[in-house]
Amino acid sequence: MSEAFPRHVLCVLGAGLGLSEMERIAAGFGGFVLDREYSEAEPDPRMPEAFEASMAAASFDEADWAAVESHDTVGYLLSAPMMQDLAFDTSRRLLAVTAALLRAGALAVKNESSGIAHGRDRWLALADRADEATDEATDEALADALVAAWVKRPIYDGQVLYSCGMHLLGAPEVEIEVGEEPPAKDRLPELVAHLDTLAIYLLTDPRAEEIEDGAGFRMAEDAPRWLLRTGACDRYDEDDLFFNPYGYIRLTPAG
Repeated sequence: MSEAFPRHVLCVLGAGLGLSEMERIAAGFGGFVLDREYSEAEPDPRMPEAFEASMAAASFDEADWAAVESHDTVGYLLSAPMMQDLAFDTSRRLLAVTAALLRAGALAVKNESSGIAHGRDRWLALADRADEATDEATDEALADALVAAWVKRPIYDGQVLYSCGMHLLGAPEVEIEVGEEPPAKDRLPELVAHLDTLAIYLLTDPRAEEIEDGAGFRMAEDAPRWLLRTGACDRYDEDDLFFNPYGYIRLTPAG
């Protein structure tokens, strides 16, 4: 396993919400600091394109896009590099930070460490879901909220659909083999559900720590059998924010 440690880099857009206030709010949740080298009290014309590339369209409405266009401040908040057993709790707290920033006047938020953004209402709903769940890492409702918040999926590479962001929760990325043709649009919800089922299993079931290459896996007791393939992360360099030191686990058809 790689010795690289993942970290969150959260991009926060504001208008009238200064960098010092962003830093103060984040500090109240412990362990998050403002990157003063890259944060700027001026607009960045690249932001609309950057948010579009971060799957923002899935939950943005007209007000969200207008907010991005009207920002006058760009702050970058950093977590400390995360050891595996601290990642889940750090991500839970950062989701609470995100909600607090939005309620204090932040316009839009995206995560540079997984390339995902949500609209304001979506962020707040996910934060509420996480807040209502227990603080135990075995709680599936909490895991589901954190996967939805921080994990970008599905991404297609010509052979598999895969995720980016599970490293922020201390787990391997999840993948599913679909073949050389992009899956039909009406199949995507089912395939994403498979990815999410595997992701939540990895985060909540102690047996996940014992997964071996070639092991069998079922979404439910009476569901078709899949094979799990494991491997190291080879899509990104170790110094890339997307790099997952825990590798990936891929669902492949059993036969």
